[in-house]
Amino acid sequence: MIAVFAVPIIFAITLHEAAHGYVARHFGDKTAFKLGRVSLNPARHIDLVGTIFLPLVTLFVSGGRIMFGWAKPVPVNFHALRRPKRDMLWVALAGPAANLVMALGWGAALKIGAMSGFGPSDFLLQVPIAGIEVNLVFMALNLLPILPLDGGRVVVSLLPDPLAWSFSRLEPFGLPILLGLVVISSYGYNILGMFLNPIVFVSKSAIATIFQLYLI
Repeated sequence: MIAVFAVPIIFAITLHEAAHGYVARHFGDKTAFKLGRVSLNPARHIDLVGTIFLPLVTLFVSGGRIMFGWAKPVPVNFHALRRPKRDMLWVALAGPAANLVMALGWGAALKIGAMSGFGPSDFLLQVPIAGIEVNLVFMALNLLPILPLDGGRVVVSLLPDPLAWSFSRLEPFGLPILLGLVVISSYGYNILGMFLNPIVFVSKSAIATIFQLYLI
């Protein structure tokens, strides 16, 4: 399981962060660029606990139902953006969009492997299958409307200023809430699944249709 999931997890999390930095630079904030974080090199984004240890532990503990982790957050100075509130939307969406693109890339790899004669139990098919699953789960997870997740940033960018300010004050409670949801979901009360599963299912169905694949 470690061999199958290691590469998809590392790239799913780290390229997600790099996408934030790239889009932030496009809209005027060069903070991440100056720190060398606008990079496709996973080593620049890996957090030993959040990128490697925690995803694998949650994957094992939940029996494959839940996977949770993070990379070193890419620093974004929203005040340096040309139009902070509007541009925050695109910076936030860049990460989930990167995961969707990677899921499509793994879908293409799976199609090539299947056409080459590999079976579902072969390692060279197990990795792209894991890559699709990992990226779609990370995409859906990050779209949760909880700060500091990307979905929370999107909510802030769309709300009127007074409501956005009030919502942003909830950010210190976001991570404890998210961890609580992960723990509760891992014990059979799949609250996270109520939000994540529809997004993952629709996205996976679209990838299966595009590449003519059978994905459970």
